[in-house]
Amino acid sequence: MLEKFVNIFRIPDLRKRVLFTLGILAIYRLGAWIPTPGVNAKQLEILFSAQSGSALGLMDLFSGGTLRRMTIFALGIMPYITASIIFQLLTVVYEPLARIQKEGELGRRKITQWTRYLTVILGAIQSVGIATILTKQGVVLNPGLGFVLLTVLTLTTGTAFIMWLGEQITDRGIGNGMSLLIFAGIIAGLPHGVAELAQKVQTDAWGPLSIVVALLLAVGMIAVVAFIVFVERSERRIPIQSARRIVGRRMMGGSSSHLPLKVNSGGVMPVIFASSILSAPLMLANVEWVQNNRVLQPILQALQPGYPWYELLSVLGIIFFAYFYVSIVMRPDDIADNFRKSGSFIPGIRPGKRTSDFINDCMTRLTLIGALYLIVISLVPTFLISGFRLDKLFLVGHLFESLPNWMIHGMGVNFYFGGTSLLIVVGVAMDTVNQIESQLIMRHYDGFSPRSGRIRGRKNW
Repeated sequence: MLEKFVNIFRIPDLRKRVLFTLGILAIYRLGAWIPTPGVNAKQLEILFSAQSGSALGLMDLFSGGTLRRMTIFALGIMPYITASIIFQLLTVVYEPLARIQKEGELGRRKITQWTRYLTVILGAIQSVGIATILTKQGVVLNPGLGFVLLTVLTLTTGTAFIMWLGEQITDRGIGNGMSLLIFAGIIAGLPHGVAELAQKVQTDAWGPLSIVVALLLAVGMIAVVAFIVFVERSERRIPIQSARRIVGRRMMGGSSSHLPLKVNSGGVMPVIFASSILSAPLMLANVEWVQNNRVLQPILQALQPGYPWYELLSVLGIIFFAYFYVSIVMRPDDIADNFRKSGSFIPGIRPGKRTSDFINDCMTRLTLIGALYLIVISLVPTFLISGFRLDKLFLVGHLFESLPNWMIHGMGVNFYFGGTSLLIVVGVAMDTVNQIESQLIMRHYDGFSPRSGRIRGRKNW
């Protein structure tokens, strides 16, 4: 295994990409510690500690802790994710935008440019909301219009810079830039999560069995990681047969292959998209006129992590974005048309419409399984942190008040040991390793996995 890691640095192009990616991530983590001027850091820490299990804590997770410290990168990449969701939805429902997307590279560049503009606009709007909330919470040293303008300028510029860093990683580095930035933020918080777990054991936060509970949590985390790896690597292989044809004096074709369909084709994106949409009401929850509104205040209160309505919308959002993402990435009609043009076919299935319908049915069933898997994984942190607030259900909540406290209010375990963060970390790590492995195999090196399809060839330079 050590030799396979050394092989990465033997290839000049791959070595440059890996070092470039590490350099960009280092810059991102450096900016995550530069504070926004005019904020009382101690009061802000108290505010976040009091709302660690709310949507505010979820946004802090995806920002890598920068929102808790109110740094220049406090908004993270959430505005970019929201802008990407908006344009991806528009390409489905708005025909002119769909035609632009089909123009190839030129159309993709246009949509990317518009996504950048919308990211800056959303960043500015969210910056105004954050400045207003901080002022209302009394954590601003010198409140006023000057603080609002400075916060908008600082946070919007930080968001634009993060967006640029992610694009640089995607173009010149290894892996998906935006996913790697989220990955780096979560990994940076793991030491704090380990220290917090050790402190709970030392103070017997869970009673005499605190050590046993901590060990069970560690075993559970390892089991979740193994489950994520198993599902992420699971796929259905549809057999493909190539028809024989004569080219000149030679017989071509007649080979057998397969079409791999992953169980979770969307990866971590459905969870990120659903969390991004549900975190939007947070900007309104602390506004004074909303808090005093008898209609909106209970609704926004119900849209907190752990509350039944939030979890229901989260489940529906994950299912929707799982199918939506797959519909963009995989197009059964195009796959069937390519089979027909190349003379390939699925044994027992007629080419054309029947082949497209068969692939679509397979993808529909697999996507449902993948969505259910994402739902199970995303509910693990909710159970550990805040429990399931079934006692807050309308009319029937009193029936669940007799449940144990740890089921309703959770165990107070940090996000870093939850399924959502582990899903992001493991998923992004596997995608990045797969890209590095592809580069190694392409240059006649062994991959990381035992069955990576390695090619024997020259290994000495």
